[in-house]
Amino acid sequence: MPDDHAPGRRYAFETRLGHVGRPGTRTHGFVNPPVVRGSTVLQPSCEDRRKSGKDRLSQALVYGVMGTPTHHALEDAICEIEGGTRCQIVSSGLAAVTVPLLAYLKAGDHVLVPDSVYGPARSFCNSMLARLGIETTYYQPTIDAAGITALFRPNTAVLYTESPGSHTFEMQDIPALAKAAHAKGIKLLLDNTWGIHFFQPFRHGVDVSIQALTKYVGGHSDVLLGSITTAADEDWERVRNTAMALGQYASSDDCWLALRGARTLAVRLQHQMEAGLTVARWLAARPEVAQVLHPALPGAPGHDIWKRDFTGACSLFGVVFQAGTSTEAVEAMIDSLELFGIGASWGGYESLALPTTGTITRTFEPGFAGPAMRLHIGLEDPADLIADLERGLALLR
Repeated sequence: MPDDHAPGRRYAFETRLGHVGRPGTRTHGFVNPPVVRGSTVLQPSCEDRRKSGKDRLSQALVYGVMGTPTHHALEDAICEIEGGTRCQIVSSGLAAVTVPLLAYLKAGDHVLVPDSVYGPARSFCNSMLARLGIETTYYQPTIDAAGITALFRPNTAVLYTESPGSHTFEMQDIPALAKAAHAKGIKLLLDNTWGIHFFQPFRHGVDVSIQALTKYVGGHSDVLLGSITTAADEDWERVRNTAMALGQYASSDDCWLALRGARTLAVRLQHQMEAGLTVARWLAARPEVAQVLHPALPGAPGHDIWKRDFTGACSLFGVVFQAGTSTEAVEAMIDSLELFGIGASWGGYESLALPTTGTITRTFEPGFAGPAMRLHIGLEDPADLIADLERGLALLR
């Protein structure tokens, strides 16, 4: 933190992002913290080494895998973004999913996972967790508190959530689900990558918040990183010890890039939110489109929950085409787009389009009228993106 003042929460979010993790505004030297690379950390004495080795949960400099000042600066920034108290940086968004699952689950346990969950997380549950003797039940993501309570078992240890789902965009009532889980002593984990800062997880009962920093925090499609954030000491201890046991580590260089991305996060999010809604509204009025799956769009599924719990929205959403549209026609339209890349990630400066019908695994069919695609709106002018989509939609006719 700065040596002359800490950017307390009396300041606006944009202000805090610009100052957190920096040396200080009145410190002689460069504005940004340096990239600290290293494995060995030298100690002044054997006694100092003995003391630091006992404090594995702190930011003490002990060994490279336990973090450097570059890691700690990014961890402080993520806590500012999500309103947590402690954060563990890991090597990827998937690692941010798997580490807390392993922290809270053991052989013989049961975990509940939304059917809309991120695909690699589903694969982890079906493979690694199954081999460890941990059973997964996939539930309808729009389930209410009574419905989820009916699925709890005596050995249910974790309720996993993702709101909205990153392909079909179902919103989950996180406060109600958290209350139901905590009544049974069950931990609630949330993939908050879509919510980023717009959903403050710990104000709504979440125990552990997961983010793929690869997406909006990095912002430039050039790093792979994840974060696991907590607000209670007991949760931090479980997560931190599991990450250390697994040897989870992220490159200092990638942490520095993500910290740089975090400085401009607020202004990028604002532009991309507005551009995303502009494109979403235009698509919702098109005759080729049956439904736009954007939680911040009035009338879209889950809009009431979004309006109640969120302060904004990111620029990732889904588009469902009219019945009778072929999947081949949707793919031909995507192929024709000039400004939208075809790629699986999101949150960067570039717009992306991805067909989702036939490419995602579900236990319960979402019941859409026709085939669907997912759009990520980048930093381009939305008028140009709309013109590009208009040319593409002509192929559907």
